[in-house]
Amino acid sequence: MVKILTLSTAVDPADQQSVSDMMSSGGSAFYTHEFWKELYFQTPLPHTIRYSPPVRYSSLGKRDSMKRSCEWPSGDPLMIEYHDTEWGVPVHDDRKLFEFLVLDAMQAGLSWRTVLKKRENFRKAFRQFDPVKIAKFGKRDIERLMNDAGIIRNRLKIESTVANAKALLEVRKEFGSFDSYIWGFTGGKTIKNKLKKLERLPAESDESRAMSRDMKKRGFRFCGPVICYAFMQAAGMVNDHLVHCFRYREVGR
Repeated sequence: MVKILTLSTAVDPADQQSVSDMMSSGGSAFYTHEFWKELYFQTPLPHTIRYSPPVRYSSLGKRDSMKRSCEWPSGDPLMIEYHDTEWGVPVHDDRKLFEFLVLDAMQAGLSWRTVLKKRENFRKAFRQFDPVKIAKFGKRDIERLMNDAGIIRNRLKIESTVANAKALLEVRKEFGSFDSYIWGFTGGKTIKNKLKKLERLPAESDESRAMSRDMKKRGFRFCGPVICYAFMQAAGMVNDHLVHCFRYREVGR
């Protein structure tokens, strides 16, 4: 069972599918190490985990170095590649931002590894994540996607992707770009949490809650505060690499 430390707010319905065992009480919102490992790998873990600098592997799975890193990628080559090249890197391209918005919503209830393995299929199915093209999707497109075994065939998530594309285009009209709108929640800067332990990794933040509330008002779906926080991590709006991780300083340059 996923173990959760106390949360300061109730769970948003949009996050219910990705987090089933949450509780509401006083304190700050943080997931335990067990949660993050199960979220990414869906693998039961021992109650007590001892940390040691992990061995690094290249995308080919070969031993690369002994650089210290965040623990969550474990030894999975695909996860390591994502951690080492994308996670936490500031993104300001609208299409790339929309891609992460789609993928983080698709992850709800699943592991991130599952999403990454299907990423190229998503890219093909959703027209390279072009919001202009996706906003034009109709019933036939929805059914086409529902029959595409290469992606996650969840009707609510697929329909939400179309709705979010339309909402993004409306945001562009008002702010000039989705980038200008979304980065406004952090004042245009990356938040550095300076975390020393994985169990202190936040589940959500004041910024992700504000983002979630505003996005919902604008017609976005599957955008609860937990999903929004995962999006912020992916888009580099927050640097949650542990301070001992070699990527902490690299993405902060």
